[in-house]
Amino acid sequence: MSLEVSVQVGRVAMTAKIWSEYDVLLADLDGVVYEGTKAIVGAAQALAKLRQAGIPVGFVTNNSSRKPETIVGQLAGFGIVCGPEQIISSGQTAVEILQTLIPDDSVVFVVGGEGLRARVLAAGYSLAASSDDKPVAVIQGFAPDVSWNDLAEASYSIQAGAKWVATNSDWTLPQEKGLAPGNGTLVSAVHTAVGQLPVVAGKPEPAIFQTAVKVFDAKRPLFIGDRIDTDITGANRTGIDSVLVLTGVSTRKEVLGTTVEGRPTFIVDNMLELLEPYPAVKSTKRGFRCGAASVELLGSKVVVTEGDPKSLDALRAACAVIWNSSTPIYGLDVEPALYE
Repeated sequence: MSLEVSVQVGRVAMTAKIWSEYDVLLADLDGVVYEGTKAIVGAAQALAKLRQAGIPVGFVTNNSSRKPETIVGQLAGFGIVCGPEQIISSGQTAVEILQTLIPDDSVVFVVGGEGLRARVLAAGYSLAASSDDKPVAVIQGFAPDVSWNDLAEASYSIQAGAKWVATNSDWTLPQEKGLAPGNGTLVSAVHTAVGQLPVVAGKPEPAIFQTAVKVFDAKRPLFIGDRIDTDITGANRTGIDSVLVLTGVSTRKEVLGTTVEGRPTFIVDNMLELLEPYPAVKSTKRGFRCGAASVELLGSKVVVTEGDPKSLDALRAACAVIWNSSTPIYGLDVEPALYE
């Protein structure tokens, strides 16, 4: 069971396994393993094979609204076996941050779901019903039933001097019908009222990745996610190699044009490709080659000169061409088939 990377022997590409480099796989959930109430094709099979091979897998999610046990139950419904200790949520990290900011036995106002309230209580804090209880901190996470009144009471508390920690700042949340507003939109509403920003626990901030590394005692983790702005950027900020999987939010067009901070180490179409050889991207005279696809920079044009421009290999080669060009992407004419 392996990820693989190619090496060149003469004109024939040979492969060498690279799982020996990575001792733990850390995976996002929304957009990677499931979308709403539906499992993403191939995810359960890939995770089962990784488990059979003895490769530890941790699930790192910005969603703090549910208890780990609830998430474990959902994953079990998809045929994915794991324990609650494998779930690393932004709520867990947010409470860890809270413990560095306020005394034990403090009163905390929680905006969010059952999972976040349970973590705050488990840490020994008391829950404030409103700003009238004079909370010394506000911890804000997402839940579908968060109301205007919740945001207002959080705002009043912060204006009165309460510390403010947000579980994450995701602008959107993938659902079966499409993208819905995420916690970032709710945090922004409070920010507008109070004129300050919270300490953020979740991706893309390094704190949640550091929590996961600590929990799994990982020496060489690999992170897989679907969002460049949170998953890949956060992994890069933490110094963790990353895999962008194209089953969720980020698109081919986005990865072609991303900045250095958002560039993944690997790109796959789905999690099953983690079990297959990963083709090397090799430099050519005027560009890069990956598998059967060659992409060249001809003047200011990024052109597929060989292979299917809609293939994943062509995307990988095109990324290498654009990322290694001294001309920013807005100054390049990229072949539309690469991103459409």
